[in-house]
Amino acid sequence: MIVYHGSYIKIEEIDLSKCEPRKDFGKGFYVTKFRDQAETWAVRIGKKHQTEGIITEFIFYESAFTDGIYKTLRFDKYDDQWLDFVALNRRFDSPNPAHNYDIVEGPVADDRISREIDNYIEGNIPREKFLMMLSREEPTHQICFCTADALLMLKPNDKNKEISYEISEIGEPLVERLMIDYQLDVAKAVDKFYSSATFTQLSDMNTKLYEKSWQEIYELLKKELKL
Repeated sequence: MIVYHGSYIKIEEIDLSKCEPRKDFGKGFYVTKFRDQAETWAVRIGKKHQTEGIITEFIFYESAFTDGIYKTLRFDKYDDQWLDFVALNRRFDSPNPAHNYDIVEGPVADDRISREIDNYIEGNIPREKFLMMLSREEPTHQICFCTADALLMLKPNDKNKEISYEISEIGEPLVERLMIDYQLDVAKAVDKFYSSATFTQLSDMNTKLYEKSWQEIYELLKKELKL
């Protein structure tokens, strides 16, 4: 899977000691599969440091979730378990981590949700009301790498810029066809494409899949997704 990190500098080496504590999933290095979400983070952090935001691309080996080597936790949506876990990390005031997971994946608590979480932690908003509000949120995504060992499943994506541009051009008609053929909204279509193994192969210049027509690639995508 191709994932993105938004910052004010290009990430050449990940140093977990520089990561801030009391985040959604605890102290760690965060990425997302949604480029536009990373771009928003980059702009925000860039302004804070009075510079331009920068996106760093990585390849994440999703076998980390299935090979049994790493202790992982995944949240598919905003729910009770997600809320309890985020609240645990947000209120945890210690240099030690609040949990012992290597990798955690799930939705993001943006600024507005963060404020409401603080209200929830302080007892100013009931759980049922908060979860109902979350059910109306747009899809978001983040993966937190909490340990040095987990970072072995993440490597910089150093494909050249020309190929990167070509891949982005191919992606547009693929997402559009998913929306039209299967009545998906744009967020779901983008999610299916950018989280697919087909996209990972497309981003690997060694496969040269990007040299094929988007129609051929679309057939591979449909076969993978069993659409």
